[in-house]
Amino acid sequence: MAQGQDTFARHDGAIPCALNCVLALFYVVVNVYQFVILPLWLLPLASEWGWTLVPLALVSNPFWSLLHEAIHDLLHSNRRVNALIGRVLAVLFGSPFRILRLSHLLHHKLNRLPVEGTEYYDRAKSSKAAAAPGYFFQILLGLYLVEVVSPIVFFLPRAWLQRFKDRYLTGQSVSAILMQNWLGAQALREIRVDGALTLAWLSLSFRLYGENWPMVLALLLARGFLISFLDNVYHYATPVGDVFYAKNLRLAAPLAKLLLNFNLHGIHHINPAISWIHLPKAFEVQSGKFQGGYFAAALRQFNGPIALQDLPQGGVAARA
Repeated sequence: MAQGQDTFARHDGAIPCALNCVLALFYVVVNVYQFVILPLWLLPLASEWGWTLVPLALVSNPFWSLLHEAIHDLLHSNRRVNALIGRVLAVLFGSPFRILRLSHLLHHKLNRLPVEGTEYYDRAKSSKAAAAPGYFFQILLGLYLVEVVSPIVFFLPRAWLQRFKDRYLTGQSVSAILMQNWLGAQALREIRVDGALTLAWLSLSFRLYGENWPMVLALLLARGFLISFLDNVYHYATPVGDVFYAKNLRLAAPLAKLLLNFNLHGIHHINPAISWIHLPKAFEVQSGKFQGGYFAAALRQFNGPIALQDLPQGGVAARA
């Protein structure tokens, strides 16, 4: 093993707990400012304070990057502390931690399989024009909207939810797998608690904004767009069937650090147990390559849905 590889192997498991906790505190403060402090104390003084929401809305994706660390048990080395911080951040993000966590981990398991791809459509069964509305809704707002709205469903009686799953969801579908987990007693209880806290948090904020409620709505729409639009940027038009494949996208160093190196998404999919702070070293040791620029890749999504038949087939067996 080369010296660089040996050094990386000895340190790749270290989690920057203190730094992550500072970042978590920062994002808690940012959210409390956006949703409580601004409408309660600053907007009554001068409406111009509302413009501070613009730069803060732009840190939605770095906020998700830190929450993503908690999802992978990489925010704190103590699993209970990791889960607690993850749940707090998830409530502020707008969705229960349990829903975000399992959805994302299942994404790693099913990445680029036909049941999971965002931009796929089967030319034998549909057309690009027919697939376009659902695709663009998903990448422009739908992903985040579903995450925020879905907890409401879980306030229904468990028997109703179980009946719906058994009747309408096929056994091996992504939805059925997720629902089966979420209907467990502990999972359902956690989702309901976090969902109630999320709804209470958002309801309080709308009440505090009063006649300025369009501001908080605009903030949530901006967050929804940024989260939804940049979620699939690393997977768009990549090989079908290669569950380990994702793009590494070139991004200026300051922005990459702000994003917690999330642009090195290909390295993350191959090494999902590596903390964000070690991804650049892993990229170097594993001779990683960039598959284009971050912003160019994002804009390329406007090319629309792609037929499964037109996408390259992945080498999942070879990688495994």
